[in-house]
Amino acid sequence: MSYFITGTDTGVGKTRVTRLILEALRNEGIDAVGYKPIACGDREDARILAEASGGLSLDEVNPVHLNAAVAPYVAGLLENHIVNPADLLAGFRRLAAAHTQVIVEGVGGWEVPLGANYRVSDFARDLGLPVILVAANRLGALNHILLTVDAIRAKGLTCAGIILNQLDDELDTAMITNKGVVEDLTGVPLLEHLIHHQDFLDEQFIRSLAIGGG
Repeated sequence: MSYFITGTDTGVGKTRVTRLILEALRNEGIDAVGYKPIACGDREDARILAEASGGLSLDEVNPVHLNAAVAPYVAGLLENHIVNPADLLAGFRRLAAAHTQVIVEGVGGWEVPLGANYRVSDFARDLGLPVILVAANRLGALNHILLTVDAIRAKGLTCAGIILNQLDDELDTAMITNKGVVEDLTGVPLLEHLIHHQDFLDEQFIRSLAIGGG
């Protein structure tokens, strides 16, 4: 089974999580590849996923690149490039036909506009994949997580789990307690709590992804 990785915001660690998932699955002998359909600004995130995907080309991993580091809809207006959802879906289907699992990383948060009437959430709905939510573990995270989980469900999709990501070494009361209450508040499993600089994922979590694949 393939998965869609989204975040509560931009800069919360989606690429880091996607890379770790890909590396762990491939270490288990599973032909897993990454897909970053849209990149705005530089293509560093897409390069990271291409490298973790066992040699896929950058254009296979990232078919749409917009130069402006803004939302894709805005970048498209600035560059006279209209994002075509059919192209994004076709890129995924090509990878899914050739590989066991595709880990799709969204751009920004759940409702980032890709076009005038098309958002990341619409793309995820069209893919129909279970969603893994990445959240920066900090004060305010619970609000952002609850809003995003509700929005995922409103699209008729399953939130398969939440990953809390520490963006720095220091811990405050909110960071310490978030991981203890997030499952009760959302009804969604906490798959992983990544401490700062942690470069591996829980083996049981990866095993669950591997069992779901095929």
